[in-house]
Amino acid sequence: MAAKRFRSTLFSTPKYRQTERDIRDFLNAHDEFLSGSTVNSPRAVGDAIQEILANNFQVILGELACAKYSAQFARRAMADLAFEDADGFYYVVDVKTHRLSTKFSMPNLTSVDRLARFYEDDTNYFVILLVAYDIQGLRAVVDEVRFVPIEFLVWDCLTIGALGWGQIQIANANRVEINPGYSRQRWMIEMCDNLMEFYPREIAKIDKRIERFRKLKDDWLKRSD
Repeated sequence: MAAKRFRSTLFSTPKYRQTERDIRDFLNAHDEFLSGSTVNSPRAVGDAIQEILANNFQVILGELACAKYSAQFARRAMADLAFEDADGFYYVVDVKTHRLSTKFSMPNLTSVDRLARFYEDDTNYFVILLVAYDIQGLRAVVDEVRFVPIEFLVWDCLTIGALGWGQIQIANANRVEINPGYSRQRWMIEMCDNLMEFYPREIAKIDKRIERFRKLKDDWLKRSD
């Protein structure tokens, strides 16, 4: 049974904006962590930033906001970090990094099925921590940090990929639109509306593939071995 509906102080007040600034300032003040062999690898930079945040996230947020904390997850888990605040809200955090000089990237966020099950409990928050950076010498200089629950992301900047039940993706990491304080109920209804359009398109694609290989089978049946 879902918990009584009420909102996290972290995301119903401007506190999360201060958290974004704190994360940015912490990363920019951190000792140089790149080398000549890693500086040009977005994956290596992303892994390094994620490790730094995992090791210091509780300190950045403070004990009241981050009463219980964990960074120990399986590779395919929903979160890179997770914490519970003093009010009992539970947050899983998906860390994404984006190099600003990259023309295009489409990061995966989460499965629609996994999110639907996770959001059956109103005290759960699926949070996107998007770190936008560029490279200066051997330093990753963070320009902007977004630290928001997924329901603050406007659907115009999202898309659904054909993986499993459907994978929510940021359509282009260079264009992320935030609607602070947006209703989770409205956002989830919009997700369902998007899926009602997405699934029929996928069915039509599958029908075409079935027809193609039915004809291919007929062609092969007519051949001699």
